[in-house]
Amino acid sequence: MNILSDVITYVRRLIKTPSNGVISDALIVDYINRFLMLDVDARIQLFDLKKKYSFMTTPGVDRYNMPLYDSQGSAEAGSVVGANTIGMYPVYQGFTSPAFINGYQVPLETQESVFFRSFPNLVQNFQTVATGDGGTNYNLTVPISPNASIPLNPPYNGLIRGHVDTAGIVATTNNIDPPVGTTIDTNIPTTSIDSGVFITAISATGESMVVQDSGQFLTGNLNYGLLMNPGNAPYGNTAFATYSTTENTINYLTGEINVTFPSAVPDGANIGVQVRYFQSGIPLTILFYNNTLTLRPSPAMQYLVELEAYLSPAAFLRTTDALPYGYMSEYIARGAARKILSDTGDIEQFQFYEPLFREQEILVWKRSQRQNTNNRTQTLYSMGKGGRGLSNNMGVQN
Repeated sequence: MNILSDVITYVRRLIKTPSNGVISDALIVDYINRFLMLDVDARIQLFDLKKKYSFMTTPGVDRYNMPLYDSQGSAEAGSVVGANTIGMYPVYQGFTSPAFINGYQVPLETQESVFFRSFPNLVQNFQTVATGDGGTNYNLTVPISPNASIPLNPPYNGLIRGHVDTAGIVATTNNIDPPVGTTIDTNIPTTSIDSGVFITAISATGESMVVQDSGQFLTGNLNYGLLMNPGNAPYGNTAFATYSTTENTINYLTGEINVTFPSAVPDGANIGVQVRYFQSGIPLTILFYNNTLTLRPSPAMQYLVELEAYLSPAAFLRTTDALPYGYMSEYIARGAARKILSDTGDIEQFQFYEPLFREQEILVWKRSQRQNTNNRTQTLYSMGKGGRGLSNNMGVQN
């Protein structure tokens, strides 16, 4: 049974357009995609879409973006002919507790104020790490960075890295996280970059010069961050002429910096650095904010992170054999038809079918409700199933 084909046929019955000449299958699939991706998760949280998201940390890396689907659609083999391409789209709708690191349950915060109250993002300000000599290019070393030996082995201590968020990854049009290259991608909006290192100086004309890391990394060595000249939103950041392990980069583990200022630094003028230093360990708390997971302390080595999540069904309609949940077929068809009738202004048909659409939504939601009824309602005196060593005030062990 080709469920997607059946859904398309049923949509045609609802909108009373059996001919492909009036509305194409590709356009109907676009409406189906938009209903499934943009509406369903906002209307009902389905138990069938509840998944576990897990990944391994990278030593010394404290921030991880929500994963994105690769672009998919008509350009791929087996896809619906003429269907619109689905671009990079979040794999999950969001993350919820419980969260685990190496099997130990840890808090999952969604408020920066709460998270950084326990783990302050303190900035180390070094007003003078070097002095100008009338030139623009300088080699610096952050004084608090450890003397790293070669080869570099975890646990790592060093400088917190710049970061590009999920929206910035989408702007690159390449699903590579973090972004890498031999120069910075200036298509990433300034609002998607959270820099961690700032190198400062004053020019001969009194101009405040700031060079900072871009959240992008050198191809072949992710310990080297690419430096940039910051500019106005949205695309004001500018790159330097050359990048390498010895030019216009920062090594986050050794603290070695090669920087080129936009203007000459006068002879004897101070060159300063502001950084955030981390002491690594096993993470104790996770912050989910701006579609980014932040771990504190920064991971000392590879750890397994596991969270509950609701899957975004963006991948289900890539091919004619997709759409695995057959019990949702009529609901999806009515939801897509509802959008079409709304866009074409057929209010009479829209109002006629609306109660039937609501009925299907309740029927689909019932499946998830049956699963949720298995859970015990939490009270002040209980911890639900699996409570360890705790009892209520009646002396009954949970």
